[in-house]
Amino acid sequence: MTNHALSLFQLCDSNFPTGSFSHSFGLETYIQKDIVTDAKSFSEWLNVYVHEQLAYADGLAVRLAYDALEAEELEDIWELDRILTVQNLARESRDGTQRMGDRMLDIAQSIYEIPMLSTYMRKRRDKQAFGHPAIVFTMVGHHLQVEKETTILYYLYSTVVSLVQNAVRAIPLGQTAGQKIIYAFQQQLQQATDKIMKLDEEEFGVVSPGLELSQMQHERVGIRIFSS
Repeated sequence: MTNHALSLFQLCDSNFPTGSFSHSFGLETYIQKDIVTDAKSFSEWLNVYVHEQLAYADGLAVRLAYDALEAEELEDIWELDRILTVQNLARESRDGTQRMGDRMLDIAQSIYEIPMLSTYMRKRRDKQAFGHPAIVFTMVGHHLQVEKETTILYYLYSTVVSLVQNAVRAIPLGQTAGQKIIYAFQQQLQQATDKIMKLDEEEFGVVSPGLELSQMQHERVGIRIFSS
């Protein structure tokens, strides 16, 4: 792993304070319905989430944003920012993602001092952009000259680590069980990355209806520990 890749990996730490610990993105709905109850059922849910939502939304956005940065097509990045937000139909997930994007943007800019992040912050402040963690992450990866495929893989990994830690609290799972799931998912993350590298741009936003419904239904969950 290069020094630049190590620098980007800092954003993958589950303790990186973006507020991801407050969001389950529909997982808690499945827990309340007794569909996700243990490590096995959670792994099945996580597999669907990674391959059927994360890959086609955030994951593909990372690839497209990286390409846009390479080509210096900034308008394409702002359009990605818009589409990522408006296609997220669940209000809680949409608002939660924006809060995470804002937080990651603030912290990343204070660490790396990247001109593109300053531009993103200004557009966010002027209400010309929404703010999304996938785009912030990509800007950092591109600035650090981390390869596109590695940037995608690290973003997927950071998301999975956050969701596993939330599952450890919510199901609950033991910390050892959580670490076993993260280890077991390494191959899945590489497969998802390979898939993202081959997706057509027209497939951007094609996600599982069941996952979207669970994210919408979370607003009506009686007892919960997550905001989304």
